Amino acid sequence: MSPAETERHHRFLRSFTAHEPAIRAHVRRLVPARADADDVMQEISVVLWEKFDSFRDGADFRAWAFGVARFEVLAWLRDRGRDRLVLDEEVIAKIAEETTAEEPRLQRQRDALEHCMKKVPADQRDLLMQAYQPESRIQEVAQGSGRTVAGFYQWLHRMRKLLLDCIRRAMTQEEVAP
Repeated sequence: MSPAETERHHRFLRSFTAHEPAIRAHVRRLVPARADADDVMQEISVVLWEKFDSFRDGADFRAWAFGVARFEVLAWLRDRGRDRLVLDEEVIAKIAEETTAEEPRLQRQRDALEHCMKKVPADQRDLLMQAYQPESRIQEVAQGSGRTVAGFYQWLHRMRKLLLDCIRRAMTQEEVAP
């Protein structure tokens, strides 16, 4: 691989990895099932890489990727058109438009959550993360924490409230900050 190709590859990877969570969240709002969203994300990744030469340096990678994602979701819908549970293309277009407009606020919320999570003691943060793993079972997490299931749910409720309050404070402070 030439130095120019290596640099191109690195630019793409830096941009993609920085924006992948937002792109994935965008796709999850447009595609009903997580497994389908994962499949669509794989296609989006390939298309973004293949079309990266058409991306202008200095342009908004996220906006460009959202556009590509929208077309890939529409292609997925077209392929799945026989499925009764697939939304109409106009509905997907409207949702995509609204989620694109909401993305800056959602990113600020994700940043605030990350900031607030850093304030949570490591052992409690680990428990929170265990509770939200895709295949986790609350009964097992509760048992591992030394709590009853009811006690764990109460603790989880308190932690969610603390995080929500912290996020709201962070968002409010951000709105008044210069």
